[in-house]
Amino acid sequence: MPPTHKRIIGIDFGTKRIGVAVSDPLLMFAQPLGTFDMEGLVRMLSRVRDEEGIELIVVGYPLSDTGGENRMTGVIDRFVAELREAFPGIPVETFDEHRSSRTAMKLLAASGSSRKKRNEKGRLDTAAACLILQGYLDSRH
Repeated sequence: MPPTHKRIIGIDFGTKRIGVAVSDPLLMFAQPLGTFDMEGLVRMLSRVRDEEGIELIVVGYPLSDTGGENRMTGVIDRFVAELREAFPGIPVETFDEHRSSRTAMKLLAASGSSRKKRNEKGRLDTAAACLILQGYLDSRH
């Protein structure tokens, strides 16, 4: 039986790690899924697609302070093309991630997390993915 409530996936692409978040079934809240390399990302997305269904993949798009492209936008464009090729039945969109990593670091600090905990590999990446996805979900309402 196909899933009744598909999820939206949020991705914070980094050259070392890819942070991933997933929406709840009602598409209201972002929840962290973890960090992955490209191979792990494809496996995890395939699992979510098969078990819960994916309505959309939202990839953070790094615009400059002036709203223009920067050195990472071309890398993200290639990554988005790879996702579209790997998952042809799932739409992939970009969403402005301007300062998401900086904001994620501030949120982790404000949450009372120790500096050691905030600096754990992947913690910042998944927090940034949650911010990107939550921003997208909020923009829909």
